Amino acid sequence: MSGKKIHPLLKLVLEVGPIAVFFLAYRLAPVAEGLPLEERQLEQILFSTMVFIPTILVALAASWLLTRHLPKMAVITAVVVVIFGGLTLILRDDTFVKMKPTILYCLFAGILGFGLLRGQSYLKYLMDELIPMRDEGWMKFTTRFVVFYLALAALNELVWRVYGTDAWVNFRTFVLPLANFGFVMAQVPLFQRYAVSDGSNSGA
Repeated sequence: MSGKKIHPLLKLVLEVGPIAVFFLAYRLAPVAEGLPLEERQLEQILFSTMVFIPTILVALAASWLLTRHLPKMAVITAVVVVIFGGLTLILRDDTFVKMKPTILYCLFAGILGFGLLRGQSYLKYLMDELIPMRDEGWMKFTTRFVVFYLALAALNELVWRVYGTDAWVNFRTFVLPLANFGFVMAQVPLFQRYAVSDGSNSGA
């Protein structure tokens, strides 16, 4: 049974809102003055993570209440956030929260890649209602997604390890969401080329 539809703007708020909250919490974290740079950044990360975990869980609960449906990727993301965010808070080590996008992208790439090895597109099962395409189009789209996610995972590692915490927070808040949006928009010619005109999908 498909879930209820909600307004696109509300859907966007539920998806992007927690990231915005994380960014604002980092910037507005109540940190004592006079701390060394690394200690200040750690305190900011701990505070923003402490705020981010309940925020993403509230967004997930709101999505369920409004639609009676939870996207699988959103659930996986929330689980990873809770686990790695919890480790960050318990161990006071921001490595875990910084590696969270890397783990997520590698996990999704691994799942999608496993499907490709089996001759299947798992993206089709998640997005078929949104993007009606022939099976050949789904295989190409999924292959591109795997490569894209692995590239984002590598880029995330590069940014937090080389450029520091402040740069990583900006990268996490602005670059990653825009990169994902830009990637999907760049696939529009593929969607059009393999579109199913008669409303039926081959191989279904």
